[in-house]
Amino acid sequence: MIWHKDMSDTELRRKIHYGAINFGGNMQLKIYGLLSCSSGKRMKRSNRIFFVSEAEAIENGYRPCGHCMKNEYKNWKNGIV
Repeated sequence: MIWHKDMSDTELRRKIHYGAINFGGNMQLKIYGLLSCSSGKRMKRSNRIFFVSEAEAIENGYRPCGHCMKNEYKNWKNGIV
């Protein structure tokens, strides 16, 4: 997990460009999703966290976003892993 509040915007762009960050999440709601998700872009910087992979997000107790990851969310809701 990488905290957004602990890095500069330049460092964030560099990590995204080189594939060190692939998913974003909300630490308060325990939801993760795609970096392009409009819901994720609206969250406060202090609540934002980043993950390298879906597996990392799931290991940390996060669930898929119902907006940008509809199929994954549906599977999560139905208990299908």
